[in-house]
Formats: sequence, C-alpha cells, structure tokens
Amino acid sequence: MKKMGKVLNILFMLVLVVGLIGLVAGCSSKPSNPDIIMSSTTSTGDSGLMDVLIPMFEAKTGYKIKPIYVGTGAAIAMGEKGEADVLLVHAPTSEVKYMDAGHGVTRKLVMHNDFIIVGPPNDPAGIKGMVVAKDALVKLAASGSIFVSRGDDSGTHKAELAIWKAVGITAEGQNWYQESGQGMGATLTITSEKQAYTLTDRATYLATKANLQLDILVQGDPLLLNIYHVITVNPAKSTSINEKGAKAFLDFMISDEAQNAIKTFGVDEFGEPLFFPDADKTEADLGSV
Repeated sequence: MKKMGKVLNILFMLVLVVGLIGLVAGCSSKPSNPDIIMSSTTSTGDSGLMDVLIPMFEAKTGYKIKPIYVGTGAAIAMGEKGEADVLLVHAPTSEVKYMDAGHGVTRKLVMHNDFIIVGPPNDPAGIKGMVVAKDALVKLAASGSIFVSRGDDSGTHKAELAIWKAVGITAEGQNWYQESGQGMGATLTITSEKQAYTLTDRATYLATKANLQLDILVQGDPLLLNIYHVITVNPAKSTSINEKGAKAFLDFMISDEAQNAIKTFGVDEFGEPLFFPDADKTEADLGSV
C-alpha cells in the first residue's frame, strides 16, 4: 500500500508540474502589449468586413483591435503623427509618398474591389451603361445634375478628384457639386435623399443598397480599380507604437485564413464577393477589375 501511495504521489506531482508548465506557457503566449490601434478607411467598416476579420484576429493572437474608421487621408495622417499602430487604406499614390517619407515600415497588398458611379433610377444625366468613367463624368457635369462628393480626402475622394482632373473639369465650386464631408455610408444616404449621383466603392454600396434609392450606372472601367494595402507604422513616430502588434495584424491580413475570409465575404448575402484577396499578387497583376 505504501508503494502504491508513493506511485500516486509521484503521478499527482507530475500532473501538477505539467499543469503549471501549461499555465506558464499559456501566460507567456499572451501579448505583453495587447492593444492595437488600427486606422482604416470607412469602407472596411461600413461594409462589415472588419466585423468578420477582427474577431478572427483577436481569437487567434490574443491582441485587441481598436478600429478607427476615417477617410484614408485622415488615416494616413494618424500614421504620420504616430496616433495609430497599423493602417488599412486604399490610396496607393498617397501610400507610396507615406512610405517614401519614412512613416511606414512594411506595406503589403491585401485586396481590391472597384469604384462605381451610382445615381437615381431615372438617371436624368443619361449615363447609365457607360463604361468609360471619364466620359460619364463629362456628361454628368454637362447635365447639371447634382453630384455628391465625400470631400473628406478619403481614398474614394482622391479617386474622384483624379478623374475630374483628367477630364479638365473643376467641379469644386460648381452649383451642382456638393460635398458631404462624411464617410461613404453617410454620403450614399445623402445622395439617395437628394436623388443625386456619387462615386462609391462597390462594397459599401452593396452593404447599404437596401436602404437606398440608387442604381449602379457606370462600372467596369479599369480606371475604377480600388486597391487596399496594410501598412505598419514606423515605431520611431511614437514611443506608444505597438510594433509587434502591428506586425501581427499585417501578417494576419495576408494569411491564408484572412484571405479566404475576404474571398467569401458577401457571397451568401449579395451573391458576389465584396472584395477580392490579393496577398499573392502585385499591383502590376491587377490590370483590371
């Protein structure tokens, strides 16, 4: 009996030691700084995509994301000031300038969708079915129909301004050109109420179309390609930058798990994906949408 008791005691001690080792290992796997500030364009929030991806990331890594959804210009400015750890944005030209200035450490292609021009079903400007965005905006301007711009230095706003510039039209200041100064979801609501026109990313439009009286009128122009990158902020910008957390989020966004979630997001509800995963591609591969 004494021998059996010793054996049981030894087994008990082994179980206790293994349990303690597991507990220590579990504790050591938790991030020392779990909080990450992610600054992103409103479309990733309005579309609902981040409502899917953030819980996946948090469950996998133990980090906690604080998302701040603003226009891409504002998101990039937050990175420049060291007020965010990682960015998820969609203004490639501005992003390159940001990286060249040393504000970011790593920039990776994540996904794309496209911009579309939407407007009232009766289409008073007569642009429905046009496939060249430049021609559509020229015709829209000539009609004097109201166009609602985000006017917030977002990626969508930058894309819109680039098209006006390309066709030689100064839209700002025209009586038919109005600025909402708000995110894409709010801008679409305003556009619908005014029965006007606007440029939007497809994802936000599809996610909110049930509450809108707007139709897709112009789509399919390669000029309307909408590319998203994830960027880690240079830790030299602030002592509060969570460098490890930002890197973990970047790695997650280009992982097979996240890319597969992006690939299927929206299919069940809308019959088509709202975004297309691109971690295995380069911008040169994205010649058209």
